[in-house]
Amino acid sequence: MTEFTSVGRSATDRASRYGSQLVKHFTHKDLEGSWEDSRGFVRFSAGLAEFEALEDVLVMRVVASSEEDTARLRDVVERHLVRFGTRDELTVTWDSGSEN
Repeated sequence: MTEFTSVGRSATDRASRYGSQLVKHFTHKDLEGSWEDSRGFVRFSAGLAEFEALEDVLVMRVVASSEEDTARLRDVVERHLVRFGTRDELTVTWDSGSEN
């Protein structure tokens, strides 16, 4: 199966807080997910979103079987993070996406 991957980064000194908040939000919507030791994931019907909290950045990786689903997951993850991080004025910079 062909997979499309895109990696996004959001600079913040509260990466763990935002990563866990994203996972908690999506799992409350009956999606499978987990957050542990500064890493987490959420499994969507369209693909997988993985999160890793580093010291000064939240790294987000989305993987799906089509470019369209990858773009959709990027949009969902980014919109939620930006909304949760309004006070910190969070933004996300995504790579251009690549086929793996």
